[in-house]
Amino acid sequence: MNDSSRGAPPPAGYTGPWLPPDQGHSPGAAGTAPAYDAQDPYGARSGWPAGSAGGTQPLPVIPADPAGAVPEDHAGTRRLGGPLFRDEPPSTPNPQEPMDSAPPPSPAPQKKSAGRDLGAAIGVGLGLGAVILASLFVVKAVFVAVIVAAVVMGLWELTSRLRERQGVDAPLVPLVIGGAAMVVAGYARGAEGAWVAMALTALAVLVWRMTGPAEGYLKDVTAGVFAAFYVPFLATFVALLLAAGDGPWRVLTFLVLTVVSDTGAYAVGWRFGRHKLAPRISPGKTREGLAGAVSFAMVAGALCMQFLIDDGVWWQGLLLGLVVAVSATLGDLGESMIKRDLGIKDMGTLLPGHGGIMDRLDSLLPTAPVAWLLLAGFVGTT
Repeated sequence: MNDSSRGAPPPAGYTGPWLPPDQGHSPGAAGTAPAYDAQDPYGARSGWPAGSAGGTQPLPVIPADPAGAVPEDHAGTRRLGGPLFRDEPPSTPNPQEPMDSAPPPSPAPQKKSAGRDLGAAIGVGLGLGAVILASLFVVKAVFVAVIVAAVVMGLWELTSRLRERQGVDAPLVPLVIGGAAMVVAGYARGAEGAWVAMALTALAVLVWRMTGPAEGYLKDVTAGVFAAFYVPFLATFVALLLAAGDGPWRVLTFLVLTVVSDTGAYAVGWRFGRHKLAPRISPGKTREGLAGAVSFAMVAGALCMQFLIDDGVWWQGLLLGLVVAVSATLGDLGESMIKRDLGIKDMGTLLPGHGGIMDRLDSLLPTAPVAWLLLAGFVGTT
């Protein structure tokens, strides 16, 4: 093929791609494209009316500026870029073209959150503390009534959650009556009276449940005996602490050490916690928090034994604080295990910022027998 078969050469001065007209036809012939006219690039003088039989009007090839700028023709038309529809994925960005939008800003780092209403928790805690102190140092019998009230509400919360989440119907009536009897017997008759009341409560649970259907009997009475031991029997050791001559100070020492242990674990764990203590049971607890609980409780124990307990020595308080911190942490983990099995976060909503009564008794209940035993060994039971 020679050069003549390729059609007419481009006009002088034209540097873009050249689409010559068909050979043998004159500009403007029907069905063909007119020759390119540098002075008339859109064919305004070609004689083709819009929509004529000659076909669609060809668009000129607009040469690109080597510098990357989009040329503007004399008609004022610019080349558009980017997707035509919002759901159309954007094409690969051209570094020579401006971005349609700037990338979204990175989210600001969030501060650690305590997870609860701290103001409500502090207010409720101060209110409970005032009630406890007022009843503890006025008349011992009033504080026994406070223990009974806490036991009754704790039993109601525990049996209600067992019924709602597991379908276990632990008999509440014998538990409430037997639980109150346990606390009173422990205060009046000592440890022996508490054991006798515990045995009678378990028997009452077995007999009470016989009035219902046989289906589920075993799991109901098992849950009932567990509830009797977990709540009222362990709480009876608080009454045993109270029965001593300096009972109010022993109870105060037990409460202060438990609260200080929880506070130390919370403060140190929230600020410095990095290594999980028991992630499958309670992901929020850390080894650093346990170290804080032990440190705070040992210091508080040394001060309490030296200044509050008759015949107490500071080194006894160090040991007492260490054991209390461990038992309080284990008690908290134990109730976390129960709540995880039940699929709940809190045992109740009675105390704003704290959850339920059982969420406050979780570390106190297992710590009471430990504190009573150590204090009895250090300074006796009278």
